[in-house]
Amino acid sequence: MRRYVIRRVAQAAGVLWTAYTVAFLVLDYLPGDPVSAMAGQGLDQTSSDPAQIAQLKHEYGFDKPVLVQYAEYLGRAVRGDFGDSVATGRPVTSTLADALPATLQLTTAGLFLAILVGGGLAVLATYTSMRWLRQLLLSLPPLGVSVPTFWVGLMLVELFSFRAHLFPAFGNDGLRGLVLPAIALAIPSGALISQVLAKSLLNTLNEPYVQTARAKGAGRARVHLRHALRNASLPTLTIIGVLAGQLMANSVVIETVFSRNGLGRVTAGAVGSQDIPVVQGVVVFGSFVFVLVNLVIDLVYPLIDPRIVVAGRPA
Repeated sequence: MRRYVIRRVAQAAGVLWTAYTVAFLVLDYLPGDPVSAMAGQGLDQTSSDPAQIAQLKHEYGFDKPVLVQYAEYLGRAVRGDFGDSVATGRPVTSTLADALPATLQLTTAGLFLAILVGGGLAVLATYTSMRWLRQLLLSLPPLGVSVPTFWVGLMLVELFSFRAHLFPAFGNDGLRGLVLPAIALAIPSGALISQVLAKSLLNTLNEPYVQTARAKGAGRARVHLRHALRNASLPTLTIIGVLAGQLMANSVVIETVFSRNGLGRVTAGAVGSQDIPVVQGVVVFGSFVFVLVNLVIDLVYPLIDPRIVVAGRPA
């Protein structure tokens, strides 16, 4: 087990390093630099004076060779220092820390709803003995996956805010303001969870050990929930790990549609102004969340199926 954990932690560190390096190379490939771009846009943080622009480039390190910049940024990032925002002059860590609670609140609520509704739909669809109901329930997930997140958000605002006046349409207005964005974020994720879990459950219910449990007199609900659901949930856990990163990315769209303050809006603004330190900080943080969730899921696998650790041992 110790070797399994060390291997997964090393893989997680490798993913973080790769994400940081790819983000650095992509941003470095973009033409120009943030200081020159902001001077060209007439923003007051910089000046069109070439001498002042050169001084600012020197202060932010944009006049150094690429490898030197990479080594310096990476060394600071390892210590949790992502520098200062070119647009605002504030430390990147402070900028992210201010926006983080709202985004974590939204993505956690969205993921919880997705697991609850998507998982419940899959269990109900595979448990019912009514053929028409099963077909109806199994036809819902493909519809949920196919609709764009921003369209769902706009429809929810139109129906429940502008017409029914049940929830606020915009802003971070407590729990009521969280309902519609969380639902919009959860629909495509819950549909994907439902698709994967339903297919896995249908396959598992035909496994020999499930037939044996039935032959020994286990009740239908016991066979479904205790024997089949446990093994069928492994592929679903993998999908949940992927969705954790996807929800962070979708929060950019949802926070824009509902005018919520959070990492999504910070990211959109940083990309628009080529604020490289902030973009790199967001990329590393998003990768860290993705890696952390997948690491937890990897560590949960052996608890559900101990054969995973046995299979991972060297011969």
